[in-house]
Amino acid sequence: MKNKWKFGFLLLLGLNLLFAIIILSLLLAPSDSREISKLNSPTSDHVSFRVNSNKYDLNRLINHYLKEEAADSPIDYRVILGDEVELYGTLPFFSEKLNLKLTFEPIAQKNGDLILEQKSMAVGRLHLPISYVLNFISENYKLPKGVDIRSNDHLVYIHMQQLKLKSDLKIKADKFDLKNDDIAFTILVPVK
Repeated sequence: MKNKWKFGFLLLLGLNLLFAIIILSLLLAPSDSREISKLNSPTSDHVSFRVNSNKYDLNRLINHYLKEEAADSPIDYRVILGDEVELYGTLPFFSEKLNLKLTFEPIAQKNGDLILEQKSMAVGRLHLPISYVLNFISENYKLPKGVDIRSNDHLVYIHMQQLKLKSDLKIKADKFDLKNDDIAFTILVPVK
């Protein structure tokens, strides 16, 4: 009987030692082959977020931005997004103010910029040559940084990432389909 107890004790001791060795080897083994520094190191200076919007919200945002950026401009203007981009404003002309209406077709570029291709223009009821009026606006009035009027091409080129936004945010236009109210942007938030 003495040998059975001795054999049982040694078997139990061996199993406990084997269990302890397995637990210690699992605890001391590396958890993953990837390095933590590789996981935490940023690959760029910005983190991107994709945002979908609609015409109503974008109208409010654009007009708020224009009010801040062009506050000291002699042209009073606002933008309305319908099936096209419509810009309404007034131009000082001697002691009178002339009503101005421009319509544009927006085109999102692969680099995130936005082109507003001129469709029509009217000052009062007079339809003027598009290149003449765009050139006049470009030379005489303050436009936000990043807005480039190309009068000969009848378009306004908006360098989206040059627009000055709070906290150094940058924006890229991904999709700008006004007819289907499908507007998408990528917002780049600086992390450095």
